[in-house]
Amino acid sequence: MRAPRGAWRLLRAVLHLLQGVLIVALRFPSLDAAGREAQIGRWSAGLLGALGIRLVVEGRPRAGAALVVSNHVSWLDIAALHASCPRARFVSKADVLGWPLIGWLVKSVGTLFIERTSKRDALRVVHQVAGALQAGGCVAVFPEGTTSGGHGVLPFHANLLQAAIATGVPVQPAVIRFSDPQHAVSPAAEFIGETTLLQSLWRVASAEGLQVRVRWLLSEDSAHADRRALAAHLQQQIEAALGC
Repeated sequence: MRAPRGAWRLLRAVLHLLQGVLIVALRFPSLDAAGREAQIGRWSAGLLGALGIRLVVEGRPRAGAALVVSNHVSWLDIAALHASCPRARFVSKADVLGWPLIGWLVKSVGTLFIERTSKRDALRVVHQVAGALQAGGCVAVFPEGTTSGGHGVLPFHANLLQAAIATGVPVQPAVIRFSDPQHAVSPAAEFIGETTLLQSLWRVASAEGLQVRVRWLLSEDSAHADRRALAAHLQQQIEAALGC
């Protein structure tokens, strides 16, 4: 059953991806911000559903300007967060731009891209994030800088938190956990090491009973905070919520 199930879900996901391309190309130009956000939320939830992933949301994202800080398990994290917070803009590594269709899609919904190895580029993105926050927007970042296995949290990088501190905008932690009936932390969602996007897609699509839980924690004041101390505090909060 695993192979037919995986093949069927992959077909559904590909069709859903093509639907997303049509929505962005044909409908986005005539929609206002609220209309685009509604489409992003529905499409993101639909992608999870097409792959057989059940979404569970606890808590809610705050209204108004916010920097969302989350642990990072999979490329699916963006869909999981967007399904419950479609107004968020993400900061993503520039490599994603090279992913067929997906790269174009995530760019079209306002994603900011960063060269992780370049300190100069990090400074550029901090200014972009600060501008978005100052305008009342919501930006989501993954301070680990890469994906982990989901059992714990890698050390948080503090650079992008400076955008919230400089603008006095609250920071809201979000916790992502993938599970299945046999595993509290599902290996099917792992996207680490030498795992390719296609390998990850197949593992996810062929998994049985995969669930992603997004838990929104209370927002934190960032004004005048030390960014490294704030990063350590947020990391501890997310670790505690994961039960690390």
